[in-house]
Amino acid sequence: QVQLVESGGGLVQPGGSLRLSCAASGGTFSRYTMAWFRQGPGKEREFVAAVSRSGGTTRYADSVKGRFTMSRDGAKNTVYLEMNSLDPEDTAAYYCAASSSFRCTNAGCSMPSEYNVWGQGTQVTVSS
Repeated sequence: QVQLVESGGGLVQPGGSLRLSCAASGGTFSRYTMAWFRQGPGKEREFVAAVSRSGGTTRYADSVKGRFTMSRDGAKNTVYLEMNSLDPEDTAAYYCAASSSFRCTNAGCSMPSEYNVWGQGTQVTVSS
């Protein structure tokens, strides 16, 4: 199955921007619905965004809608999360995830249990 490696995290000031990347290898990228989740200190892992296998459909958590944009590049086997207007509440470890389930094809899955492949995570800290 595919393996996932995230990058792009770091320290950013409130109102700033970051772009996270997730590179996939070892599998057929186009067979996977991709998603980003995050987990803040003392919090449960929560859904951030998902993109369909084709890249034509994206879904976002209400908390990031209008600020974050997820996309995928089939030629590079990579998904991205463009994050703007960052707030200290966005501080978390961000995880890339992949689902091979047909039920998740149109980016309709938002539960961690619906994703069967995970990256190691990348830390995003929003602080002045």
